[in-house]
Amino acid sequence: MRQEDTLQDARYAPPQAQVEDIEFPAGADLVLAGRGRRLGAAMIDGLILLALYWLALMAATWAHWYTPEAGRSLWQPMVLPTLAIFALFCISQGFLLASRGQTIGKLALGIRITRPDGGRVPLLRMLGLRYGVGHAFTIIPMLGQIFAIVDSLMIFRHSRRCLHDVMADTIVVKA
Repeated sequence: MRQEDTLQDARYAPPQAQVEDIEFPAGADLVLAGRGRRLGAAMIDGLILLALYWLALMAATWAHWYTPEAGRSLWQPMVLPTLAIFALFCISQGFLLASRGQTIGKLALGIRITRPDGGRVPLLRMLGLRYGVGHAFTIIPMLGQIFAIVDSLMIFRHSRRCLHDVMADTIVVKA
């Protein structure tokens, strides 16, 4: 067999590298947050956001665009409500995310968001990749639900990282 043939065949061989989910650096005293605490924090944050959105709907003049009586189909993209919800999220949680790496729910349950090396997550990375992408998917009917299911199920991996954690290169640890 010629050397050229061997080199060409190696290009199509499967990779031989061992790939791990994440590995904490030596000396890092990071302990991953439990799935139950993360679920509880997400529920607290969701209830807060739901209450704020309900208050905004009661006060807003554009709320009639969102009602079924206005002839809105369930299959139409929901740009305005999604942007409103994301804006309310940024307003209500932005300060804590920027200063402590926590939402109100995470603060209440003693967990925080960090980089895998223990460093602080920049606010734009947090809002854009960790939270913004998921909100953007909800604009398109059914795509948002599929994203949410995949995102939620990924927490059952060994690293306990959801899809939004992987996209933003973050982990959730005990505070």
